[in-house]
Amino acid sequence: MDSKEAQSQIAQMISFIASEAQDRANEIQKKGEEEFSIEVHRLITEQKEKVRQTYEKKVKQIETQYAIAKSMAINKQRLEKIKARQEVMHQVEGDVMAKLDSVSSSKEFVTKLIVQGLLMLLESQVVVRCRQSDVSMVKECLQGAQDEYAKLIEAETGAAKTCSLDIDTQFLPPAPVAGKDGPSCLGGVVLACQGGKITIDNTIDVRLRLVMEQAKPAIRGLLFPAA
Repeated sequence: MDSKEAQSQIAQMISFIASEAQDRANEIQKKGEEEFSIEVHRLITEQKEKVRQTYEKKVKQIETQYAIAKSMAINKQRLEKIKARQEVMHQVEGDVMAKLDSVSSSKEFVTKLIVQGLLMLLESQVVVRCRQSDVSMVKECLQGAQDEYAKLIEAETGAAKTCSLDIDTQFLPPAPVAGKDGPSCLGGVVLACQGGKITIDNTIDVRLRLVMEQAKPAIRGLLFPAA
């Protein structure tokens, strides 16, 4: 082999090696680009997921805050409505109390209260407690109450039954005074027997509370028809 042939073979080998190197370089570059593309896609996907999760989290926080605010607003409105109703009911009760002030001095009314209490007790000796300011008026009612009680018992049972009434040495609280706190009583009586072991509260206060409680649905229906 002469030098020219050797140089030709060397040139061919160099060309082959260069071609192989170029192909290998192209493969490496292509693989690198593919890996780069995959990595970029992965990073983009991860960032998208993070953004989505962050967005969903913020949406849930906003929805939760809105639900809490809505619930608080509804509860506040409900409490204000309840408070307004209670104020109206108290006003109605106050108006009734003012009108009942004159009833407390009615001997006919007090006599009926005493008789009602006697019919519940059915005792022969009963003590009547009243306000100190009503003592004189209540004393004038005792005989009439005793007579009415005996008359009703005889009419219903045919039996002759009497009851002796006395004024208690203790008194009910005085009439309410505007702007003044403390125990008060609108009038009426409390009946007691057997040394105070059994009592019947027939004060106007108790009767009013009972009537107000029973009439609340009807009163609310009249005052708040749309509620």
